[in-house]
Amino acid sequence: MNILTFDIEEWFHVLDNNHTKTEKDWSNFESRIHQNMNTIFELLDNSKQKATFFCVGWIAEKYPEVIKEIISRGFEVGSHTHLHQLVYDQSPKQFEEDLKRSIQTLEDASGQKVRSFRAPGFSITSETPWAFETLLKNGIEIDCSVFPASRAHGGFNSFGHAEPAYIELNGMRLKELPINTHEIGGKKLVFSGGGYFRLFPYGAIKSFTQKSDYVMTYFHPRDFDFDQPMLPGLSLTRKFKSYYGLKQAKPKLQRWLNDFNFMDIASAEKKINWDKVKVVNL
Repeated sequence: MNILTFDIEEWFHVLDNNHTKTEKDWSNFESRIHQNMNTIFELLDNSKQKATFFCVGWIAEKYPEVIKEIISRGFEVGSHTHLHQLVYDQSPKQFEEDLKRSIQTLEDASGQKVRSFRAPGFSITSETPWAFETLLKNGIEIDCSVFPASRAHGGFNSFGHAEPAYIELNGMRLKELPINTHEIGGKKLVFSGGGYFRLFPYGAIKSFTQKSDYVMTYFHPRDFDFDQPMLPGLSLTRKFKSYYGLKQAKPKLQRWLNDFNFMDIASAEKKINWDKVKVVNL
């Protein structure tokens, strides 16, 4: 099962950078969302593949035509929060207010119910279990925020094997579709999105995919924008992660979409036997 998703945000929505942290800062940068969305639509048109779009509510508020175009092409929309902030940097109240705003804005723009969610930076961790309860409370049925390995934004090592699961807490259950990993020498590697996808050669990605029963992708519009300016304030490591492989990303993804069949979240949910998935108790 290969699931195709895109996190729809502006090219400057980079986490952990003081120059791009707040909504006020974003007014300092040009918009590139329309041209970058056209690149994604072209990829999907060429491959005839379905995808889920996790959209930042701020995009829907500022550019509702982007959301309407996604819907008009037959794709589904999920929430990627409203102001693209790390979950663990917020209080439960701040997170819920942001989530509600994103859901309302996206539903107004799309005319569809928002059922799925992904946190920026996969920043729901074992230290923020309240976030899952907040998602359920606000009508989210499927979460895609778990990164079951160590990473800069915390990760969720205690989740265990990367596979569809129920997250259970306080007598409630949330469907979870985590990011997949591929193990080499006892080390969990991620290859299916963002900088990881741009880093690995296509031959490795193809091999990892062939050996995987479950693949969850995540791409951003900026991943295919090799003409984007250099953001201020980035460390050398962050510059590498954000800009390496941009020129090859589009043809690489096109090859992947041509070589494998992908589906959106709604289709994956229907194919999974939820009576047999593991239950992660928090």
